[in-house]
Amino acid sequence: MTEQLLDKVDDHYIPDANLLITEDDTPVDNFPSAKQQRLLVSSLYSDLELQPCLIEANVGIYHTDGEPAIVPDVFISFDVQTPEEWWKKQNRCYMVWKFGKSPELVMEIVSNQEGEELTKKLKIYERMKVNYYLVYDPNQELGEDQLHIYQLVGRHYAKTSETWLSDINLGVTFWEGEFEGRNDIWLRWCDQQGMVIPTGDERAAREKLEKEEAQRRAQEAENRAQLLAQKLRELGVDPDTI
Repeated sequence: MTEQLLDKVDDHYIPDANLLITEDDTPVDNFPSAKQQRLLVSSLYSDLELQPCLIEANVGIYHTDGEPAIVPDVFISFDVQTPEEWWKKQNRCYMVWKFGKSPELVMEIVSNQEGEELTKKLKIYERMKVNYYLVYDPNQELGEDQLHIYQLVGRHYAKTSETWLSDINLGVTFWEGEFEGRNDIWLRWCDQQGMVIPTGDERAAREKLEKEEAQRRAQEAENRAQLLAQKLRELGVDPDTI
């Protein structure tokens, strides 16, 4: 690569971000994939809000000097944060040399047979040393399996049926229900017991129900206490003296 394409920092050459394509404004998603991505991203941000991490959808990852970015449908990278000045060219996407590490997990959602999820992309993520590579194939475009899970073992990926991703303390499961007004079968994050990690809206709705239930029980207890007090008075007993 010529010196025009490189910056020199502390005697190490890094690619010049001004010459990289950090976004091309090309719409590439369909409605189901877009909703699935939002569900995965929003629920995990809600759960990990106090832990430094990046959970993003359709953000480019520059991994190798001289090669174009790869754009996973979803990725998770722990112990990193969005740069403060995120509108600067060098901060708009994920540059491995800038963050100092690859993401721990990437996921591709299959829409057709042209995405090379199990061939070219798998090899790229393997070379990047991404711990877990998940390929979600809801329409079974690539075969019988709807979910392919690969874990990095040494230098290469090994396919596994284990849905609990122990290295990142996170699991995946299928869940049937409603998200953003659409009932379907969704891929969700879960804990080790298989319980789905709720979105912020689900968490708020659950807390509301719990509060309403607590208020109902408190009112029932108050009603019983008042009824008991009335019965005692009818028997000539002052309940306040008991």
